[in-house]
Amino acid sequence: MKNAERENAALGRLLSKILRHSPEIIGIKTDENGWVNTQELIDSIKNTGRRFSFEKLEEIVNTNNKKRYSFNADKTKIRANQGHSIPVDVSMEIRKPPSLLYHGTSLKNLESIKRLGILRMNRLYVHLSADTETAFAVGKRHGGKTAVLVIDAAAMSRDGYIFRISQNGVWQSDDIPFKYVSEILEK
Repeated sequence: MKNAERENAALGRLLSKILRHSPEIIGIKTDENGWVNTQELIDSIKNTGRRFSFEKLEEIVNTNNKKRYSFNADKTKIRANQGHSIPVDVSMEIRKPPSLLYHGTSLKNLESIKRLGILRMNRLYVHLSADTETAFAVGKRHGGKTAVLVIDAAAMSRDGYIFRISQNGVWQSDDIPFKYVSEILEK
């Protein structure tokens, strides 16, 4: 990885931490919808001793492969699209899910999931993928062997579970009881 790519990756991780979990680490606050003032974010990151600019922020937003962030129309505000552990309402669309959705995790988590179900943990919702390829990629980040749980989203929907979809296409729900896992794929 080149230096510029490493720097962008590190800044992207910092941006994720700030906008999804801990805006207070640089002395800012999100509004109720997760938005922060773009210039305030830039200035606060610069105050930590990092070189940072609007152009760098825009580059990170535009090149993020998960489309994690979005600007408002005039780019005066920015927020994370999903994955928050802080209480925000990013106004995700409530939608009927496809019949199957997928959840990637580490194989070492399977016994706990079988007992307790798929839990939100420190996030507001459980994140689900529309395809197995994405779910395996998500599961890999947990390290070790990867498992993808095939979720019977149609049955969950019939049973009254609500599904949301974020601006960047991530499906989300509340905790998922293990009875809705119809298959476990391993890689």
